[in-house]
Order: sequence, then C-alpha cells, then structure tokens
Amino acid sequence: MSKNCPICKKPRAEEFTPFCSSRCRDRDLAQWFGDGYAVPGRPASPDEIAGEIVREDRD
Repeated sequence: MSKNCPICKKPRAEEFTPFCSSRCRDRDLAQWFGDGYAVPGRPASPDEIAGEIVREDRD
C-alpha cells in the first residue's frame, strides 16, 4: 500500500517524497515557518529562552 501526499492526498512522487510535488513541499515548509506546526512540550519562560541564546554564543 503506497502512502499519499500529506498535504493534498494525491499519490506521492519519488522526486518529492513524501509529497507529490514541489508545490506541496513548499506549502509544508511555509507551515513550519508560519508557526502552523508545533512540537508539543511545556511553554518556555523568557528566562529559559534568553539562557539558550547566551549558551549558543559561548560555543
């Protein structure tokens, strides 16, 4: 059983797997950039976010 494109449900194209086309691939990427998707977890406090930025600068 082959899976379909997660965006439009058409059959997948090998070139764009798991999507059917570059259009659906780009729509999915736009969802990530536009905060349309989220990874579940507890909300971070502003202090935790600032601490992550400081640690990354030290590396």
